[in-house]
Amino acid sequence: MPGLLRGIARTAVVAGTAATVSNRVSRRQGRRWGAPPPAPPASPPPAAGADRLTALKQLGELHKQGVLTDDEFNAEKAKILAS
Repeated sequence: MPGLLRGIARTAVVAGTAATVSNRVSRRQGRRWGAPPPAPPASPPPAAGADRLTALKQLGELHKQGVLTDDEFNAEKAKILAS
């Protein structure tokens, strides 16, 4: 029985060492060959019409409240409509 346990323990040590070495080699090769980082997940494109309308409404409210001058309002409106 002690021989069997010794064999199982030796197998576990060899397997653990092999896994560690394999992971180390994989990381080293990834750095060496410049593996690009994984790309972030793509987000769906925003609904341009709804966003513009919301932005224009908020801009109009700020202008109405006197936060924006006429020149600032027109400049921001032009930016929103150009995008």
